[in-house]
Formats: sequence, structure tokens, C-alpha cells
Amino acid sequence: MTSPVSSPLIGVFALQGDVREHLSALRAAGAVAVPVRRPSELAEVDGLVVPGGESTTMSRLSRVFDLLDPIRERIAGGLPVYGSCAGMIMLASTVLDGRPDQESFGGITMVVRRNAFGRQVDSFETDLAFAEVEGAPVHAVFIRAPWVESTGPDVEILARVSGGPADGRIVAVRQGNLLATSFHPELTGDLRVHELFVRMVRETATVPTNGGQTIEEAVR
Repeated sequence: MTSPVSSPLIGVFALQGDVREHLSALRAAGAVAVPVRRPSELAEVDGLVVPGGESTTMSRLSRVFDLLDPIRERIAGGLPVYGSCAGMIMLASTVLDGRPDQESFGGITMVVRRNAFGRQVDSFETDLAFAEVEGAPVHAVFIRAPWVESTGPDVEILARVSGGPADGRIVAVRQGNLLATSFHPELTGDLRVHELFVRMVRETATVPTNGGQTIEEAVR
């Protein structure tokens, strides 16, 4: 038999990117959070975060460390995954302006344009109305961020930029157990996006009630 997980075990893809910030945010949001660098670690988690960083480097390292296909398989099997910034690119079915050899994990039926908002000097902050998040607008930090050019019919659009030259651009989406944002909620101290993802993981994660391995044993 199984029972719901109150503190799900969520991994953070830890080969590149702002891993520490996501680990801290997930723990503050009520999860047990661990870095994931090997397929054996991936196999233990109830959910996965793919952080901001450099998507072409993530693509290359995921092949080197034999994580590309295991992550794809777990996504196909229903693993909840959240990708921020570069992580959004890694969850896209189609990537524009990437390297010719760049591969993604896929999972969300969307076309994402890499570095769509410009270079590092074009980084900016703004407030967003974010579906599925209650309360005040979400303060969003965009750093060399992508945006979503188009989505499939099963993709829920959660947030768009309001105003300025990027007015109306899609910057947050959800498709089933997969969540993606163009921006970096891990950098602002606002836990609501991470709390949303932890809830998504709780809805799918179960633990054995007959003496099976506990989360604490899995973290070891």
C-alpha cells in the first residue's frame, strides 16, 4: 500500500546552473531537496527542478553524465519537473536560436526562443499576474531569458509580460506535471512558484506504508 508524501523528495539537476538557490527555496517550501548528478540519484526523486544556467552546457553535460535519456524517460513516465530560464529551454519540444547540436529533455509542447529578451545587459525585473499563484503579482527576474513563441493545445499559459517591447510574451506555462518559467523565482525570496511545484509533486508522489524505503533513507 502507499500513502501521500508530506515532504516529497525533489532533486535539482546539479551539473550546471543556480543549484544552491533552488535547493534552499525547495526546502523552505516544504520539500526534502537534493542535488542530482547521476542516474541513480534521479531514480530516487519524486520531482525534479532544472535550474537557470546555460542550456547548451546543460545539454552537453547531460549527455556526458548519462542523464539525458533517463530524464526523458522519467518525464515520459509522469515525473513532475519544473524548469526555470535555461530549464524552460530544456523542457521545450522545440528550441529556436540554439546550437545545432543542442538537445532538450522535452515534455512541454512549446516553441521556445533562447535568449529572446537579449543579452546580460538587457536583464530586467517586472511584476507578473501568475495563474495558480494567489496574492500579489509575482516579482520576476529575467536574466538572458527565453520566451515561449507558441504552445500546443494542452499547454496552460500561466503568465505573460505586460507592457514594454515584450508585451504579451508568454513567460510561464504548465502542461500536466511539467512547469516552466522564463524567470528566476529562486532569486527573489518569493516562494510561491516553488510552493506550487511542491504541491504538484505531492499530488503524484506516494511512499510505501509497509516498511519500504523512507525519504530520509533515500537522502542518506
